[in-house]
Amino acid sequence: MTWDRKELKDTVAKVLGEDTTLVIAANREPYVHVIKEGKIECDRPTGGVATALDPVMQACGGLWVAHGRGSGDRKVVDKNDCIKVPPDNPSYTLKRIWLNKEEEKGYYFGFSNSSLWPLCHLTYTRPSFNENDWNYYKLVNQRFADVILKEIKGRKAVVWIHDFHLTLLAQMIKKRRPDVLCIHSWHIPWPNSEVFRICPKQREIIEALLCNDLLGFHIRYHCENFFDNVDKVLEARIDREKYSVIYNGHETFIRAFPISADFRAVSEISDTEEVEKAVQKIINEFSLEKVDYVLFGLDRLDYTKGIPERLLALDRFLEKYPEYRKRVVFIQIGELSRIQIQEYKNLNDMINALMSDINWKYSVEDWSPVILLRRHVPLKQILAFFRLARACIVSPLHDGMNLVSKEFISSRIDEDGVLILSKFTGAARELSEAIFVNPYDIDDFADKIKQALELPKVERTRRMKTLRGVVKENNIYKWAGKVISEIKKIQK
Repeated sequence: MTWDRKELKDTVAKVLGEDTTLVIAANREPYVHVIKEGKIECDRPTGGVATALDPVMQACGGLWVAHGRGSGDRKVVDKNDCIKVPPDNPSYTLKRIWLNKEEEKGYYFGFSNSSLWPLCHLTYTRPSFNENDWNYYKLVNQRFADVILKEIKGRKAVVWIHDFHLTLLAQMIKKRRPDVLCIHSWHIPWPNSEVFRICPKQREIIEALLCNDLLGFHIRYHCENFFDNVDKVLEARIDREKYSVIYNGHETFIRAFPISADFRAVSEISDTEEVEKAVQKIINEFSLEKVDYVLFGLDRLDYTKGIPERLLALDRFLEKYPEYRKRVVFIQIGELSRIQIQEYKNLNDMINALMSDINWKYSVEDWSPVILLRRHVPLKQILAFFRLARACIVSPLHDGMNLVSKEFISSRIDEDGVLILSKFTGAARELSEAIFVNPYDIDDFADKIKQALELPKVERTRRMKTLRGVVKENNIYKWAGKVISEIKKIQK
């Protein structure tokens, strides 16, 4: 059986019952209202957890609580800071929380992204810890808790918390409503105890996470790392048979739930005339009719994504295999991200320098090997880039899962194209027909690019068929259904 919206909706109704409110708590919102040329437009973030969870909430209904950051967000909400979404077919409520600049700086750019993010990603970027950031982090977590408790009032509820921004939320909710069932899905890697021990707040974070009833990571390895952290920090009982932790009389079940994409929706949108027209428009805009192969990358400009390593591999590829010059173009879409943090500014400068050097070294006449797009690109255009690419390069230095790889596979209705995938992604466990790279091994990376370009059509089709079968079977609805179904086991 392949899971779909109806199957998930039925599962939620069966497990939670009609009288239980499902609440998603996440820093990022699924729809952002922005002011463009004096008009308010509704944008959807491209990729990431927010995009993956939107179809889940469309199927289940309920309440999504998030930080409202769009320039037009305040103008469209009601008196309770709520708006029904999606705009074209409202099926759930988005509740926006407002932060001032100091709160956003301390909670988001500070403790979340200068402390926890580098701490959990093994990219040799040093985390920084600031007591003021921690205080704002606690304050914003409490803000989320207060809003959620007010929204659910005395009703039965399941609060599904997402990612590293809200590690304290379950503890704050349980203090006032111990009957509320809390689930936390951790979407980035969880490091080993030797790494996490440098966090001055490790005990507070682990204790707060153990107030959840269910704590999910993407792969079992991260679950084991978490157990090891608990063992080193707390006087808790770890039950390896039940895969749970008992602390202060409360049992938290730990599970591996590998997240996925909405395979069917992405495939259907990819198979539309609009996407076909977008493909041709991209070919015309970048004069791609003159090249044989397009390589494509889609990432936030983040130091965990391995973009400089990708460019270095392309440089080495063109150096080792000069016969591919003028025949290959690499297009990288990368929106600026967290530019208020110095490491991200440095990364942006590095990427600019590498791109300029490569284009200066190899450009001839009307051909340059690298095109970098920093603009926001709508979903249909991204699917057009996916469809156009001979290979999609997904090469993070470390990643919890990576949904871009699964969205690329979902888009390839032609059963063609090659996925070049870092072995340091959670997705590498499932997507065995990808061409795997170690992004630190630049010479081998260059050779793998050549392998991807020279793979015969029959072999490309065989691999892509297998990959599409995996993502279709293990889609976003199955992921959500497994998480929700686990609640029934916990209650028993």
